[in-house]
Amino acid sequence: MSTPSTPVDDYLAALSRELRGPRRRKADLLAEARDHLTDATEAFEADGHERYDAEREAVADFGDLADVVPGYRAELAISQSRRTAMMLLFALLIQPIVWQGGAWIWTQEPQSTSALNELLQTMVRAVGIVVIAGAVLAVIGTGIGVRYPVVREHLGRVTALFALVGSALVAGMGVLMAATSSHAPGVPAFGVVGAFVVLPLVLVSVQAERCLRLSRA
Repeated sequence: MSTPSTPVDDYLAALSRELRGPRRRKADLLAEARDHLTDATEAFEADGHERYDAEREAVADFGDLADVVPGYRAELAISQSRRTAMMLLFALLIQPIVWQGGAWIWTQEPQSTSALNELLQTMVRAVGIVVIAGAVLAVIGTGIGVRYPVVREHLGRVTALFALVGSALVAGMGVLMAATSSHAPGVPAFGVVGAFVVLPLVLVSVQAERCLRLSRA
């Protein structure tokens, strides 16, 4: 026989259905809510309430879902922002593997130079520095920065948009750099660029899209 649900169980199930975001952080938030409701229930029982009534009082005291859900969604959006920023930072920090001088045929000293390729190399270095700096700031912002209301309010959306734009620029320029190298890159080169540049940044973009969706919730 199945165990009958209780007011606390029903409330937490309804709260879970309203929340989307990183599963571990969501599980932590629900566990914290359950602990709070359990403590409140025990306090009402100590005042003489029956268990069922004590749970109902604890749920009522915790607050209506309409009032509680926005705060939890904001916490999940911050957690998703941090995940996005850290993935973006990691994706940029592994780029030296792809562009290390002499490591690959298209990074060897060219016999002749292409104006477009030289321009792309200059641009990707500049963009890479900006994106890395932005990712570091986002990681810091999702840590100590969330103490400030203005940061919490805008961080998710800004991080998501920054990650999407930065990922698109770096991935696009990476592919063009391989394609315009004076050494014919061939399939292996595009495979390396795809694995170490495009794929990680696509994964970042997926996380950024989730972050953007959560920040709008």
